[in-house]
Amino acid sequence: MNTFQSIYKEGEWQTSLPKKSDAALVFAFGDRHVMATSHMLSQLKSSFPEAEILGCSTSGEIQGSEIHDESIALTAVHFEKSHVVAKSDNISNYADSSSLGTALVNQLDHNGLRYVFVVSDGQLINGSELIESITGALPKNVLVTGGLAGDQARFKETIVWHNDNVTKGLVVLVGFYGEKLNISHGTMGGWKPFGPIREITKSTKNTLYEIDHSPSLELYKTMLGEYADGLPSSALLFPLSMQEVGEEQAVVRTILSIDEDKKSMTFAGNLPEGAKCQLMRANYENLIDGAQQAGEAAIQMMGSNQPSLALLVSCVGRRMILDQLIEEELETIADLLPENCTRTGFYSYGELSPHVPLGPCHLHNQTMTLTLLTED
Repeated sequence: MNTFQSIYKEGEWQTSLPKKSDAALVFAFGDRHVMATSHMLSQLKSSFPEAEILGCSTSGEIQGSEIHDESIALTAVHFEKSHVVAKSDNISNYADSSSLGTALVNQLDHNGLRYVFVVSDGQLINGSELIESITGALPKNVLVTGGLAGDQARFKETIVWHNDNVTKGLVVLVGFYGEKLNISHGTMGGWKPFGPIREITKSTKNTLYEIDHSPSLELYKTMLGEYADGLPSSALLFPLSMQEVGEEQAVVRTILSIDEDKKSMTFAGNLPEGAKCQLMRANYENLIDGAQQAGEAAIQMMGSNQPSLALLVSCVGRRMILDQLIEEELETIADLLPENCTRTGFYSYGELSPHVPLGPCHLHNQTMTLTLLTED
């Protein structure tokens, strides 16, 4: 596995693109306005004629141990013993996110499939339904990770691209094939619950109407105090821990939008009635420790293999808390990995990863997730 990286910023590539590469896969995370230009698309097609080119708008682009804004963070991957197949479709063609996820999985050949990386629109897609349908339609031994596109902390519009299709509502699945491919993963948050444990008493999918039989938005505003005026973006500082009936582990949910008239909140994932919930908060030490634990889990799962590529998807909420110290969580990951391990990814509106090794993939918010890949 060989990689090439460059950053496009202020109208130029920091490292010139190759004249003609045989890379099979190109990750390009970043600015939706830059990516949508015909000049950018023609450049990438010319330099990487054989590659599947995919990515999304972000809340920050990850390249190595640095975070960038208003850029294109490009990573091209050449496989020596493996191959990839990418499929994409738009939510506008389906009744719901579940139908879209199932249709995309069915377009992939399941024979020899080892891993699926998912890039999804971060606002028009129900992340919970999407990932449940994807994992439900795949063989149990296929790992799934990925993330939902971001839009800084604006929550206005997220965009996904696959080759020359740059649009909202898009979901891309990349299937990785090959017996020599080794993959591992890790995910961890670092957020701590506070306040009373409450019950979700009225909801529809990812829209929350009542907590403990009280209007959810009013209750949330009361709990946020002075931060309530900054909703929905201020909710990134105070996500919701949610544990479904019968589930051993809780997941974290982040608000995407609010409805003042209905006193409701829309989250990145579903919040079923009867689930327990609790407000959360974090500080610098908690989040850095969480990033380190995610990295350690992924490395332990990989065993004696040395990772060649690390795909990092972290949350915009973590970036808001860490602020100017944000690169420290990336440096923490870097310190755990071999020096020659290529690192790329983005800050997102939702992270996709299993809780535990060999477990099913879930939608998370406010976590650092990483996927490590190498070839024997």
